[in-house]
Amino acid sequence: MRRTRVLPLAALLLCTPALTGTASVGAAPGAGDAPRPLRILLTNDDGYAAPGLRMLFQRLTAAGHEVTVVAPLTDQSGAGTRLTSGGTVRVEHPEPRVWAVDGTPGDSVSFGLAAVFRDRAPDLVVSGTNFGPNVAALATHSGTVGGAIAALERGVPAIAVSTGELAVPVPQQILNAMRPTNDFTVKLIDRLRARAGNGRLLPAGVGLNVNHPVVGADGRGTARGAAVTSQDPQPVLAATYTDAGDGTWKVGVALAPAPNRRGGDAEAVTADRVSIAPISPDWNTDTADATRIALLVAGLRP
Repeated sequence: MRRTRVLPLAALLLCTPALTGTASVGAAPGAGDAPRPLRILLTNDDGYAAPGLRMLFQRLTAAGHEVTVVAPLTDQSGAGTRLTSGGTVRVEHPEPRVWAVDGTPGDSVSFGLAAVFRDRAPDLVVSGTNFGPNVAALATHSGTVGGAIAALERGVPAIAVSTGELAVPVPQQILNAMRPTNDFTVKLIDRLRARAGNGRLLPAGVGLNVNHPVVGADGRGTARGAAVTSQDPQPVLAATYTDAGDGTWKVGVALAPAPNRRGGDAEAVTADRVSIAPISPDWNTDTADATRIALLVAGLRP
């Protein structure tokens, strides 16, 4: 993913201490009225009834935003950026402001933008809060991040939000840590809204992958700050395959610890800091990598 916009975005997000402390975020300098509430499409990959999504729905609504859930009918963890093409999709409308799509997070966002928000796109798509982290290679395969990517592809600002650390999860710790995660998410959105005025919340083609750590024995602790990061390339998980002798193989998975890359998302979360990683809806590398590849293939002809 491109990282050319990291420094400008870092200046946008972290030039004052409001995101790293407990102070509320004020309006942009010189602003008169308070920023207007946002129209938010809320999705995830754990399913529309998952506690992380429901908690964030309540928190964003309490902050005054107009929130509509368009999320998968069932758990779609690990679905990545997969989209359904052709055929039919079943959609349920179980309660006001809630739509449940029998598909991936990408399908949910696609349906939401094309049908639920067909008259006017939302100001923001938020995907989460996910149960568990989406840092390093986990982000590449994450349905939570995939939902944000689907929005970015269609020109809508998007934020993916996850809670967890690179360790065997303790469910109650993560559930407890979702509350400070959601508080931080509201602060972040307030900051973007105040700085945007009547414009876009984020630069065109740039989204955010936010990962909040689990702090303290019960998970209720406050993070030690926030950092704009890049995606660590480490795989995080290693798969094992055992031949069952009948043409099938049993698949296992285990944590595969590796040194954290300096300035990466895994390093930030491990240090009890919130990671804010800019993401883009394409897989372009930076100009230096493109130059290296051009040298490698120079003169090559079909």
